[in-house]
Amino acid sequence: MHNVKYQAVVFDLDGTLLDTLTDLWNSVNEACREYGCAPRTRLQVRRALGNGLENLLRKSLPQEDENKFQRVFQDFRAYYLKHCNEATRPYEGIPELLKELQDLGVKLAIVSNKAHPAVLSLRDRYFPETMKVAMGESQGVRRKPAPDTVVRALEELGIPKDQAVYVGDSEVDKMTADNVGMDCFLVTWGFRDRDELAALRPTALIDRPEQILEKIKG
Repeated sequence: MHNVKYQAVVFDLDGTLLDTLTDLWNSVNEACREYGCAPRTRLQVRRALGNGLENLLRKSLPQEDENKFQRVFQDFRAYYLKHCNEATRPYEGIPELLKELQDLGVKLAIVSNKAHPAVLSLRDRYFPETMKVAMGESQGVRRKPAPDTVVRALEELGIPKDQAVYVGDSEVDKMTADNVGMDCFLVTWGFRDRDELAALRPTALIDRPEQILEKIKG
């Protein structure tokens, strides 16, 4: 094991490792068509991301009929699962960063509010070698910003929270890290603007993936 400042890094997925915005935007607008309401702009969808698929859809559809909403939501989830790999890709520099962290002996995990099957599907496609632990939303486990999924990931990695850092791109991620009681890096290439992230006072604000490597090396 090299001498590093953190033994483990827990990453958020959407907006942090993967640019998933286009596929999510298309799926939301498919749901809007089914619901019979106006489509959403790319910016509106970007701003609604970070708290899971149901929350995204609640922010995107008029709340007038809960039964109808639930029906459309089930269709939306199924549609997104089928189409979650069309325009999605890792942000530039991310695969290289993960490989370098792995080479340093740093343990890695993904924790997302996306449905668990979608998380595993994206992990298997983009990060099969580097991400052994990946957690999505599932029954009986509270989603972020509750600490549960991150705590579980750290247990699987076998690393205490004070030797790990959480990396995300939104206020939900900062709240999650605070609730676990661990350091937090926020990346500026995701779904929030830099000044919003700076106001959250993370341990570090990250503009390029290689800066994460520098911080881990201490």
